[in-house]
Amino acid sequence: MKPQNVSNPEVYRARYGIPNVLGGCHTAVNEGYAVEGHVPAREIRRLLAERPKARGLAVAGMPAGSPGMEGHRGAPYDVHLVLPDGNYRVYARYGR
Repeated sequence: MKPQNVSNPEVYRARYGIPNVLGGCHTAVNEGYAVEGHVPAREIRRLLAERPKARGLAVAGMPAGSPGMEGHRGAPYDVHLVLPDGNYRVYARYGR
């Protein structure tokens, strides 16, 4: 699938079950999992290896130092695992 610019990314987050509070600047789908925002490749590989019952991963906003973002690499941010019921928990912590 080719990248697509959309006028309302909330529609896609809703389609894949990612809460808007975890919204980032883009949404991808990989092997049935949504990947929202600047999720490190290491966590995507872990997700695909572990295959938990989940909707996907999300990094809220555009934190400095996350993959693809400029800034201090030690700036703290969390990667969240979005559960089937829409709740979420910390899957990985960076910069702490």
